[in-house]
Amino acid sequence: MTEYALDELMVVEASRHIEDGNIVMVGTGLPMVASLFALKSHAPNMCYVVETGPVAPEVIPTPTSVSDPRVMYRAVRFGSLLDALGGVLQRGLADVAFLGGAQIDQFANVNSTVIGDYDRPKVRFPGSGGANDLASHAKKILIITRHEKRRFPERCDFITSPGYIDGPQGRKNAGLPQPYPDISVITDLTVMSIDKSKGRLRVDKLMPGVSLDQVRENTLFEPLVAPEVVTVDPPTRAELRILRDEVDPDGTYLKGRE
Repeated sequence: MTEYALDELMVVEASRHIEDGNIVMVGTGLPMVASLFALKSHAPNMCYVVETGPVAPEVIPTPTSVSDPRVMYRAVRFGSLLDALGGVLQRGLADVAFLGGAQIDQFANVNSTVIGDYDRPKVRFPGSGGANDLASHAKKILIITRHEKRRFPERCDFITSPGYIDGPQGRKNAGLPQPYPDISVITDLTVMSIDKSKGRLRVDKLMPGVSLDQVRENTLFEPLVAPEVVTVDPPTRAELRILRDEVDPDGTYLKGRE
């Protein structure tokens, strides 16, 4: 079997949640890699929208941030943050948006603001940026993160970006424009998605060689479990070639085999 790194597996699996023709809001890091991989593999008609404004660029590998000129090359439109978040996202045109944060709780809420009390925090993070906008308006939300117990508390210390807030009616009660988005969390242990009837995360898939007990041991809440939990398909040789040769040839984000 072809060797692959955990980050490569996570990126390929995240990309599988992107469909051809989707409008995808892209930020820095693994979301940038997953989106570009989808564009170069199974979703050639995907519209790649960078948070800072470029629309449908021909990305030159490998941008280090959303302000890197390599993510602006031959864009259909070279706009601004206002164009991306206002002209695309808040008009309801975004099919997929990526989020990240320090904490993700059982309701898929994301915290990227503080750990501990807001006024006297143990740690203070940069905050929302455009993440709250993305979580509030996108039809599908994808989160890629390493699976650590501290990252998955029962409830976030602070909700920076809303998941289902406190249950199935949480977003609707808060008046959010997308009350029932699809949400998936892709980690190095599992793939969880939101159960819309309960408003809580559910284990749908396990990474190769990982058990459900391992997921539970590394999660501070009891996740729901799908009736049939399947194993994530590992990346194919062809997928790894695209990832390593065309998407991230210098190993800017993906450091190779583990």
